[in-house]
Formats: sequence, structure tokens, C-alpha cells
Amino acid sequence: MLLIRLAQVSLDVAATSARTRKTALLAGLFRDAEPDDVPIAIPYLAGRLPQGRLGIGWSTVGDPVPPAAGPSLTVAGTDAELTAIGALSGPGSQTARKQRMRALLALATADEQRFLRALLVGELRQGALDALATDALALAAGAPPADVRRAVMLAGSLPAVARTLLADGPDALAAFVLTAGTPVHPMLARSAPSVGAALDELGPCAVEEKLDGIRVQVHRDATGVRVHTRTLDDITARLPELVEAVARFPGERFILDGEAIALDADGRPRPFQETAARIGSRLDVAGAAATLPVVPVFFDALLVDGEELLDRPFAERHAALARLVPEAMRVRRTLVPDPADPAARESADAFLATTLERGHEGVVVKGLDGPYTAGRRGASWRKVKPVHTLDLVVLAAEWGHGRRTGKLSNLHLGARRPDGTFAMLGKTFKGLTDAMLAEQTTRLLALATDDDGHVVHVRPELVVEIAYDGLQRSTRYPAGVTLRFARVLRHRPDKTPDEADTVETVLSRQT
Repeated sequence: MLLIRLAQVSLDVAATSARTRKTALLAGLFRDAEPDDVPIAIPYLAGRLPQGRLGIGWSTVGDPVPPAAGPSLTVAGTDAELTAIGALSGPGSQTARKQRMRALLALATADEQRFLRALLVGELRQGALDALATDALALAAGAPPADVRRAVMLAGSLPAVARTLLADGPDALAAFVLTAGTPVHPMLARSAPSVGAALDELGPCAVEEKLDGIRVQVHRDATGVRVHTRTLDDITARLPELVEAVARFPGERFILDGEAIALDADGRPRPFQETAARIGSRLDVAGAAATLPVVPVFFDALLVDGEELLDRPFAERHAALARLVPEAMRVRRTLVPDPADPAARESADAFLATTLERGHEGVVVKGLDGPYTAGRRGASWRKVKPVHTLDLVVLAAEWGHGRRTGKLSNLHLGARRPDGTFAMLGKTFKGLTDAMLAEQTTRLLALATDDDGHVVHVRPELVVEIAYDGLQRSTRYPAGVTLRFARVLRHRPDKTPDEADTVETVLSRQT
């Protein structure tokens, strides 16, 4: 497939707000594409490179290059050349990158150049493209949308399902099954203002501690134990103590959902930044495990001894978990079989209070009849936290003054719009420690797209958790509101921009 087809569809998708029209455009593209082109086209259209970061930024692509008169670049050929350019290293590599990038752009038409530049500098955002692409694949191949979504869930990879579906047809979807060793995106929880509100929505429930750790999905099969993050990254080598603990469980083939968390001598959670730094470090893993060990705390089971449990009620999944995992490694919980019982409601509120006293951030209320809806905010899970918090994306940062000179400090914060862009809600520099300032300066400079000496605009990739006291109306910001007394609680490197809170969520919290 020619790259110009992809560039044109990208423009057309960006120009319409109608979901049905976007889906139809993508379906037409998928029908015309070769199966091997689609795993490249899907991330490109979503503003991602399938290889991850290639180190090709504005300094490499910003110089103007006369466009080609007509299209000749193919999707596969362009992707192969970008991979080769990104792989250049050593003395003279920067010059070589620019030369090869200019040569590639010289073969591109004006529309293709705009598409490639936006893709490479992180400015190509088309909304919830993966969800649209899933429905478009179903339309293009004549497959039931629910079957395609389930296959994507089980494969943990939309491009992999797309290639198989377009090459072999809808019957090939049956090959995608839950398999130990292949991670799936975790189920997420919706927010509720209180435990009582969650009970009213869900009926018979379990109320569980919400731990301030790192979400992990642990797999065991004949090859051993593997540990994956919520973004499906393999972090097995970083957590030898967790692997050792799980290896002692009696099951031979299972998938468990839980958290990895560092605790102090009294069993209270250590600061999130310490847990995140411990799990994120690849250096001296053995020494780090001895100095700051993490423990697993599990709360769900997706597969046990070859039996798939995704569609089973949560009560059954937890029973399977309890047979496999020692109580000390299961999340604390209390059951509320009858939410209408005043004593049960009082007990649930007391459990939240006790959880907060133990240093955790809140509770998750889970309906006992609910299935495990991987990769989605399930209808049967509600998280309850006692403070107003949002996960927002950093859109820009200002150079600091005084003791913060040389550091990127005041953060411009955005919530996600339906089209995948971000609406700025305000700024804050409060809550930032010296360590956080140093860390975010390094990270944001790597994401920079423009620096006028005062404000550094960045690709919207860094997610931060923000606490705030409330909302106030503001004509200064596009959503019509701004955050009151916003302060940074922590960076969230474990979350992607697509997991940031939406403008709709923010506005729903107005009082």
C-alpha cells in the first residue's frame, strides 16, 4: 500500500467528528491494505511507531525539503527506512540520520511529509483510534465486532489480530485464546464518590483495599514465572523476589492479577515513588531486591490450571484465587452480601477508614457477579478514594526561578478530549520535590517540541497524578473550568496518555 493512502485517511479521520464516518474510513483502508501493512498502519494512524521510540525528533525532520511531485513511498518501505534511521548510532550518526531523513522526505509528497513529521514528533493524535480500528476491522472483514474485541483482548495486540483476521478471515479469531505467557490488558475500575454510592450501583459486593503499588499480571506455565505491567511490559528480571514467591504456589499454569508494593517494617506502604523506582530500575537488581524488596498482593485470577475464568463471576474467580494463593499474599477485603443492610454499609465504611489508617489510598468495590472485562473500565468495579485526584497529561512546562533555576517546574496540565487531544485545565508547581523536578526535567526535555526560553512545549506523554480541592469556572481555559489548589502527587510512568482522565470526568465532578 502506498503511504499517500494512509496520509489521506489520516487527514479525513481528523476532519470528521462522527464515529461512524471514522470507522468507515478505516474499514475502507483495511480492505485495500495487504495484511502485513495493517500492523504498521494502525499504530501510525494512532500517532505511534510500532518499534517504539526511534530517536527521530524535530531536530532531524524540521528542515524544509522540497516535496516529491507524485507518490511512490510504500507503507512497508517507509517503516523499514525509519527503523534503519533509528538504528544508526556512534560517531557521525546524527548527521547520517539527518541525511537519510532528508532523502526519505524528498521522496514524499507534501501531504506525506506533513504526516511523517507529525508522526515522528508526536503531534499526530486521532482520538481513541485503537477502539475505532477494532470496529473497523470487524466491518472490513465481516466479523462480529464482539469477537474481534475479545480476540484483541486475549492476544494483547490489535495489530496481531488485524494481520490474522485480514489474511485468514473471521474463523481465524477462534485461535486467540487466553494463554499463560501471553499478557492481556487488565480490567480497570470506574470512580465512585463514596462506598455507599458504589454499593447502590453494584449490589452484593466485596470491598477490597486499593493499594498504592504497581499493577502486575503474573503468568506461570511450563517455562516458569513471568511478570508483566499494566502496559504489558515484561519486568520479570527486575522482581526476583516476586518470581520466587509465586514459584512456590501449587498451580502449574495460571494467570493472576495484583499489585507489587514495597512495605516498611510495620507493613505500611512505602511512598509510591520508592516502589516505582525499585521496579523501574534495571541496575543491581539483586542488591535492590535485598535493600527494598517488594511483595505481591493478588486480587483476581484469570486462568487457573488451564481453566479460563474471565467470564466467571468474581465470586468464583476469587474462590479459585484463594485455593492457589496464601492469604498473606491476597488483598484484604470484606464482603457485603446485602448492601441494603445498614450494618453491612456501616461495616464497609469502617473498612475504608481502616484501609486509610493502614496507609493505602482507598478501596475498590467489586460486584460479586461481574465478569473480568480485560482492557476496559468494567461496569462491576468502582474505586473510592477520599481525595479529589485526576490523572492528567503534561502539555508544557515553564523554566523555574530561584532554587528551581535550570529545572522545568510549572506544569501545564491537560485532560483528554473525545478526539484524543487535550484540554488545558491549569498549571501547578506545588508538590514537586527536588527529585521529581530533576526527573521531570530530564523526561520533558526528551519530549520537547518547542522551547521559547520560558515555556517548553512537549509531546503529551507524561501522566501525572494531581490532587485538587475543587473546580472553579474559568473562561481562560477551553473546558470552562480550572483546578483549585492543584498539587502534584506523583508522576505516573506506569500510565499512558490514553489512560488519563477525560474532560467529561472532570466536568462530572462539579458541585
